[in-house]
Amino acid sequence: MSKEGKTGVTENTPKNILFGAGTIHKGLKYTTNAWNFEASLIGATSGGSKLSIVPEVTQIEVDGALVKAKGLSVKTGETASMEINFIELTKDIIKAATFGKDGTSDDSNYDVIVPKANIAEGDYWENIAFVGKTLEGKNVIAILENAICTNGFEQEGKNKEGAIGKYTFESHAELTSDLDTLPWKIYYPKASAG
Repeated sequence: MSKEGKTGVTENTPKNILFGAGTIHKGLKYTTNAWNFEASLIGATSGGSKLSIVPEVTQIEVDGALVKAKGLSVKTGETASMEINFIELTKDIIKAATFGKDGTSDDSNYDVIVPKANIAEGDYWENIAFVGKTLEGKNVIAILENAICTNGFEQEGKNKEGAIGKYTFESHAELTSDLDTLPWKIYYPKASAG
């Protein structure tokens, strides 16, 4: 039980603690009463991932108001991104990070990825998702729609270590939307009855 001044732990605390690195998915969907977790898994991580959803708040300046005042703060934008430390390197990850495309390989044992000049519709992933578990074993799912990798491709190999690439994916609004919010969702488990 919680004890004022000592701890905020309650019987619900284990239900609300996210534990572990979670998994990263591309094209995560809920269809026919199930999530496509296995089919959408991108790859293994090392060092975890970081999810950031940050509203941009502008404080309206009013003569005589020397401090921030309730009602004068306005949401003027937001960012939604995931920073992922993939230890796996796949063609899909390389193409996403470089806006690359399939080229013609001189060696039939290899696929080749080459640059392209512009970002195309297909470069936006339908979504990138983080799936984590609470101590109680329930999923917390964060989905960023229309995501592209915005930090490029960089790999550093080290002796006796697996190479880890850090990739940042950012959500983008559809041009047909109101362009005032980003298409992100967080699925949080409902409180259990009883």
